[in-house]
Amino acid sequence: MPERRGLRRLSALVVALWCVGFAGDRLSDWINATEIPLLVHATSPEVRDRNGDLLRAYTIDDGRWRMTVTPDQVDPLFYRMLIAYEDKRFFTHNGVDLQAAARAVAQGLRHGRVVSGASTLTMQVARLLEDGTTGQWQGKVRQMRLALALEKRLTKDEILALYTLLAPYGGNVEGLRAASLIWLGKEPRRLTPAEAALLVALPQAPESRRPDRHPEAAREARNRVMVRMAEAGVIPMSAARSDALDPSPRGRFPMPQLAPHMADRAVAEAPGRHDLTLDADLQRSLEDLARRHMARLDPRLSMAIVLADHESGEVLASVGSPDYAGTLNQGFVDMTTAQRSPGSTLKPLVYALAFDRGLAHPETLILDTPVHFGTYAPQNFDGEYRGELTVRRALQLSLNIPVVRLTEALGPAHLMAALQGAGLKPALQGGTPGLALSLGGVGLTLEEMVQLYAALAHGGEARPLRWKASTAEEATPRRLVSRASAWQVGHILAGITPPSAAGPKGRIAWKTGTSYGHRDAWALGWDGRYIAGVWIGRPDGTPVPGAFGAGLAAPVLFEALGRVSARPVPLPAPPPETLMISNAQLPANLQRFGPRAETVALQVTFPPDGATLAVSPSGVPLKLRGGTPPYTVLADGAVLATGLRRPELLAPISGPGFTTLSVIDARGQSGRTTIELR
Repeated sequence: MPERRGLRRLSALVVALWCVGFAGDRLSDWINATEIPLLVHATSPEVRDRNGDLLRAYTIDDGRWRMTVTPDQVDPLFYRMLIAYEDKRFFTHNGVDLQAAARAVAQGLRHGRVVSGASTLTMQVARLLEDGTTGQWQGKVRQMRLALALEKRLTKDEILALYTLLAPYGGNVEGLRAASLIWLGKEPRRLTPAEAALLVALPQAPESRRPDRHPEAAREARNRVMVRMAEAGVIPMSAARSDALDPSPRGRFPMPQLAPHMADRAVAEAPGRHDLTLDADLQRSLEDLARRHMARLDPRLSMAIVLADHESGEVLASVGSPDYAGTLNQGFVDMTTAQRSPGSTLKPLVYALAFDRGLAHPETLILDTPVHFGTYAPQNFDGEYRGELTVRRALQLSLNIPVVRLTEALGPAHLMAALQGAGLKPALQGGTPGLALSLGGVGLTLEEMVQLYAALAHGGEARPLRWKASTAEEATPRRLVSRASAWQVGHILAGITPPSAAGPKGRIAWKTGTSYGHRDAWALGWDGRYIAGVWIGRPDGTPVPGAFGAGLAAPVLFEALGRVSARPVPLPAPPPETLMISNAQLPANLQRFGPRAETVALQVTFPPDGATLAVSPSGVPLKLRGGTPPYTVLADGAVLATGLRRPELLAPISGPGFTTLSVIDARGQSGRTTIELR
């Protein structure tokens, strides 16, 4: 039966040759009247990095992989093998190789079976364009007619391009580039003889030679191609023999899946190819960092990382979650673009604005004492007060009360205007910004926070982050704060002790933040060129008890910056206009922030004077209001404790009787109460 089918095909071929050879003057009209199928085909959307490397690709609508490919993307060895094996007179015939056809007919008649084929590469392209059959003579004539028409309208290179785009490679794989990525796990730019031979052999029988289902058949077909190529002088016989020992691929390689969230964002805007500013190697490294760091934490937690070049504003890596396919941590949610409370990470902007407007200097003294702004009484994270200290130290300790004092002087509306001026879109719960704005009372994304910090890193100039390489023009930078103010804030933040094993101080300016209820842990920082931001939390906003930016996010920040550059790029020198003097040398209005009369008198609010309390082995609870810590506690003139900083404390008195308790603060103010213990 197979022999008979072969002879029928040969008979069909003879008839076809007669049509082509004896059509006379009408041949040209017949060819010109050929209806050419659609030559433009849908291809897989692709997202590539700044160097043209593939980050991610998508199947076309019907689920097939079909990827654009250009000659410069293909090893020339493949083309030499393809033409030598399939159609050695490709560049000289007009679509139908009459010499090969005659030889095939003669051999078939002599042997009673098909010995060699006569289908040219152009005829194969014709069959692929029409998805036609080859077993009927009508189909063969149609392919020959279309092949002749294609040769008149297309160049040889264009015909080869159609073949490399449409050739079947088994399953849902079409075209050379998709086949190389899926069956070889690599782009076809550099191929070994064995790899090129496999890609030549598979389209002849794509299903029966699929490497994932029939690896031995694929290997045998590949080796036959190599032997033929060695006999034809395309490759050395030694290469054919040595490569023939290599195993054939036995499965599919996964398509690259780097930067899936950002790739989704790009493809959602438009189909086709997208070139991003990302660096594939760095992106891969930071995705690995996120997975490794989060593997030991609660699986419901997610992480996001953004790393950019603050000189150009280009995003070099963007990790939306540690596991794109994760369900417990909602890995499909891109947390680089999710609005969250930034916690204390807004404080550097407040200080920079205060420096810019002459309200303070890094060496200005500011009070960290209890204070009320109407009904709002901010508290420090640890519940303690440090009394009077420098603005520099207040920022390094991330104290809440000093930054709220500065926010009140600036005006929350001006802080909101600065955020908007930096190109951010802050989201407020209410309509009017309040003093809690500087403590994270606003919704911002990780991308926006990196953009804000990039402005501080780049001398106070704000510009949008760019993640598309095709962006025609860079936006004109906006002056957010002066160069001197931006440098002063960076210099202060560089003085914070890094996490253990992260290197000495002064190399990276960085700040952490923790939102209310421990919902979000943040860390942002920069060196002389690169800026990075890290967010960790639950996408659904559920509190994460014990989560702090310093403990969770900061180590990742330093490691991320370490992966973009082996050594941090040095931070810049101060601009010449920077005022670098001691507190004593400052103008009088900058030596202390706010009037001295702002200090609230020290009071003992509990126990009230004359109160009677039961004796307790733990001591007498004291509650204070006002004053400047640290506090000293005395009982009937005898010192009980010193260096106390909290407004709530225990006086170690356990005996019965009348006792006068006195408290003295750092400014010498005192408060007292007389009680009876029973």
